[in-house]
Amino acid sequence: MIVSEVLRSQGRFSVGAPRIPWLALVATFTAATLVYGLVMGTWSGRSTQVLYSGLKAPLLLGGTTLICLPNFYVLGAALGLRDDLEAALRGIVTAQATVGLALAAAAPLTGFVYLSGCGYAGATLSNGVAFLAATLAGQWTLARHYRPLIEGNPRHRVALVAWVMLYQFVAIQLAWSLRPFIGDPGVATTFLRPESWTNAYVDAAEAMRLVLGR
Repeated sequence: MIVSEVLRSQGRFSVGAPRIPWLALVATFTAATLVYGLVMGTWSGRSTQVLYSGLKAPLLLGGTTLICLPNFYVLGAALGLRDDLEAALRGIVTAQATVGLALAAAAPLTGFVYLSGCGYAGATLSNGVAFLAATLAGQWTLARHYRPLIEGNPRHRVALVAWVMLYQFVAIQLAWSLRPFIGDPGVATTFLRPESWTNAYVDAAEAMRLVLGR
């Protein structure tokens, strides 16, 4: 079964496989994140928000990956790791599919939390926990694929750390731009908020300045 093979990195998804099964990995990632996104948007009780959230989940994670890949390639080339690019890409794409599958597995739990009558803060927290757990699952897969690369060339450790940091940096900003994901009851349903294209880090710094200035 494709889900088991992806999660266990077996068969055509194994470490060191002769080629990257792009279509299967992208299809798995897209379907899994779409499922979670649809469930994530049900808290609002608005069908439009459900649709928007379903689209935004794969857009967030897939978009972050696509934005980061060119920088990752340049760094790898600068470190002299170009010959291992395909193996590194296999790890990254398989890790993203793992994140999607982990989110899909968490969808029933998120739905259960919603049905329990949680408020907006509880819904936000439950989704945050789901994304955190899925991210850790993805990192486990990525580490599995990178282990032989690092053993062969320790410079891959630098590339791996750089990828994780860059991915998180971009993901935070893109998530900020794509809000709302759940649907704030006090805000009309829109695909993007009017202030979506502000800078998440600037806004966070400004909020911290206001808090410390009191």
